[in-house]
Amino acid sequence: MMRKKIALAQFACGLAFLLSGFLPPGRRPPGLRPPGGRFTAEARLDAQAQQVDVCIYGATSAGVIAAYTAKKMGKTVALIEPGGHLGGMTSGGLGYTDIGNKYAITGLSRDFYRRIGKHYGKFEQWTFEPKVAKQYLQQYLDEAGIKVIYQNRVISANKAGAEIKSIVLENSLKPDSKTNQTIAAKVFLDCTYEGDLMAKAGVRYAVGREGNSDYNETINGVQLMKGHQLPDGIDPYKVEGKPESGLLWGVSPAKLEPNGTGDKKVQAYNYRICLTSDPNNMVPITKPEGYDPVHYELLARLIAKQPERKTLNDYFIWSKMPNNKTDINNRNGFSTDMIGMNYEYPDADYKKREQIIKAHETYTKGLLYFFGHDPRVPVELRESMLKWGYPKDEYVKTGNWSPQLYVREARRMVGNYVMTQANCEGKEVVKDGVGMAAYTMDSHNIQRIVVNGMAKNEGNVEIGGFGPYPIAYGSLVPKEKECTNLLVPVCLSATHIAYGSIRMEPVFMVLAQSSAIAAVMAIDAKTSIQRVDIAKLQAKLKADPLVNGATPEILVDNEDVKQVSVKGSWEPVKKGGYGPSFLTTAEGDKNGGSVTFTPEIAKAGTYQIYAYFPKVAKLASEIKLSVKYGNEVKDLTVREKDIVVEGQTSGEWYHVGQFNLPKGNASAVNISSDGANGAVVADAILFVLNSK
Repeated sequence: MMRKKIALAQFACGLAFLLSGFLPPGRRPPGLRPPGGRFTAEARLDAQAQQVDVCIYGATSAGVIAAYTAKKMGKTVALIEPGGHLGGMTSGGLGYTDIGNKYAITGLSRDFYRRIGKHYGKFEQWTFEPKVAKQYLQQYLDEAGIKVIYQNRVISANKAGAEIKSIVLENSLKPDSKTNQTIAAKVFLDCTYEGDLMAKAGVRYAVGREGNSDYNETINGVQLMKGHQLPDGIDPYKVEGKPESGLLWGVSPAKLEPNGTGDKKVQAYNYRICLTSDPNNMVPITKPEGYDPVHYELLARLIAKQPERKTLNDYFIWSKMPNNKTDINNRNGFSTDMIGMNYEYPDADYKKREQIIKAHETYTKGLLYFFGHDPRVPVELRESMLKWGYPKDEYVKTGNWSPQLYVREARRMVGNYVMTQANCEGKEVVKDGVGMAAYTMDSHNIQRIVVNGMAKNEGNVEIGGFGPYPIAYGSLVPKEKECTNLLVPVCLSATHIAYGSIRMEPVFMVLAQSSAIAAVMAIDAKTSIQRVDIAKLQAKLKADPLVNGATPEILVDNEDVKQVSVKGSWEPVKKGGYGPSFLTTAEGDKNGGSVTFTPEIAKAGTYQIYAYFPKVAKLASEIKLSVKYGNEVKDLTVREKDIVVEGQTSGEWYHVGQFNLPKGNASAVNISSDGANGAVVADAILFVLNSK
């Protein structure tokens, strides 16, 4: 009898399961999933979910650009932000933009810095106030008609096989299952710094440093280098000379492992601090709640060790931003980096992350207060710090303090392709590039330990010297067996040290645009994101860089041999220009050599012409330049003093002028060294068609 009841129950369950695919969600038996789904309550809600074509998780600068791109390409979009801040680090204090080489910044990412430039009365601007960055990121959303879903964070991803069907969100401020939202989409993008959606979707990822042997690298893993290092002789113990007294706050008891050893430790986070020196816009720096001077004992010993260092720039990278503001970053042995206090962050739950973020805020505000008030700080330093305060007109909803911790690195996907040191150095060049990077392979310190009885920082790496290199599309997508409809342009697939070169805000925006276009292509072709036609994607990026059908600007670089003719003695320089190289004459060369840049003008019209001039030693005070437009020629003189370089870049676009250019190759720009009293450079010429 019992067997008959069990069999009948199993039959009823099976029948209900079959019918569940045809019944409306409210009529499906509890605990059953639709065909291909999982046995979860969330799966039953898919039909009730908000349905969009593309769901983007994370309203960082990358998320904004991705959302704008997908919407402009005709798709419905949901842009979700787990916090209340728009723009991530771009509007979170990182106004001193990490560029590397402007040649690598293309499409909407470059357009963003052009919009910022227009705001400040320039062609491009790479240093800016947080509120200005936020204003122009919001402008993209307004133009596309996108409303951000703020304060909602992912708690699960519902998959059918390797496909994400929907994600479930909870309210970040007041978690309550009754207010959870479900978003269903055809393709998802994870644009967060943490990679939470990627993790919820079951995609493989790495945290920490690979050993050098894992990917045949040389500067991954443990690295005890001189950069941002404590000088010799600083005692790490609470009572100097007595190990039994215990270690100072911030010093780890971990042993120094052999060079190149991998681990799960994460490079230091910090805040990029926006202060102001304008008394009318200033909130004084006061002692933060939870301030503990013990946290700065090692700093006090460092200050005592080097009494000759009495400026703020000795302890901070104190970069000036427009309107008397700053972007302050870590410098030297003890600064804004909270070394070794973030190891749990990548995989921590939301509550633990909030605690880590708050600890970083308290530490950083305490550091500023320490410099302004602690008697162990030289009076010159204290007086300098007291001239600065929090700006009243920044972060007005969060107490004039950035709501965005600089999460330099958290999870990194292990995807279809892993970018490595060999890619950065050009030893391995991918064919499926959908963006470029050019920044130094960079890691902030990872731990503070005792080495030979002294406090030392370990993990800092700053090695560059290479030109722009392509980033593989394969590094933006998971393995197909893991997930077929997720792209990850921020926590992309790269080793720790390669990620250190790629992880720049402008690059994230470039990769986000590429990812969004790929998402649209996958939807239109009804295929997985792994099977997108890369050649078509690359062609789309080139033909329509602003996703609006406008005629692309024309760049002629000195390495475009078919469009550049060189006369005289010019030498290539591999570092410091726009693109892979630039040309220069010797300081005393007055033989009248020249470089002529001839564009292929696809559409006749009025063009703004710009010439890129990298800063070099002993540049000629005047450089002769001429523009040929049709049958006319205009001679110009470029003065060295008019080439003003700002920010983390070695050159600047110089506005040559506005010219009516005919279709074809009847136009040219010529740079001459004739009669120059110093070195002359020839790098790149840009032709931008005036918009109507």
